Amino acid sequence: MRLLLVEDNVPLADELIAGLQRQGYAVDWLADGRDAVYQGQSEPYDLIVLDLGLPGLPGLDVLAQWRAGGLATPVLVLTARGSWAERIEGLKAGADDYMSKPFHPEELQLRIQALLRRARGLANQPTLEAAGLHLDESRQCVSRDGADIQLTAAEFRLLRYFMLHPQQILSKSHLAEHLYDGETERDSNVLEVHVNHLRRKLGRSVIETRRGQGYIYAGNVA
Repeated sequence: MRLLLVEDNVPLADELIAGLQRQGYAVDWLADGRDAVYQGQSEPYDLIVLDLGLPGLPGLDVLAQWRAGGLATPVLVLTARGSWAERIEGLKAGADDYMSKPFHPEELQLRIQALLRRARGLANQPTLEAAGLHLDESRQCVSRDGADIQLTAAEFRLLRYFMLHPQQILSKSHLAEHLYDGETERDSNVLEVHVNHLRRKLGRSVIETRRGQGYIYAGNVA
């Protein structure tokens, strides 16, 4: 999953990026509201974390322009502690959730997980479950019938994306856009290798190949 973090506090941004990357997210970072308006509309992010106190253009204005332009990406707003008026204005402008600073990084990660599931119609699932598999995002492993199956970091990122998009045909280029940040070289051959590794661990029928189209997380167990 690819996230955009818009935060001008560099130490905080560094801390959040490190934590989110450990959780398997690809993160792009911006510190200026004017840059965020363009990039949020032009890149395929799965979720955006937006601070409201930004240079260049306030976060509320950034959010308003995104929503006016039809951007439906979930947005989690960061506000100053006790700024209830900002929280209300943020929700009115189209924010999906908000957090007050300071906050614990684990809470942010859990809020992000919840928003991503809600966006896919999976809000009632405490964990990701599909095709007989249960994905533990905190331990970055998957289980079947109570038995854990260990995953590499790349396999975890790929499987999480598949499980959030079951029965949907996903091209290699689409997967690359959502699994890597803007600075990472995207190699479709590497994706194919990770898909084959997952098939060996989970069963070949779990991930089907649609020739000329891509892959589909099929919902069947080998």
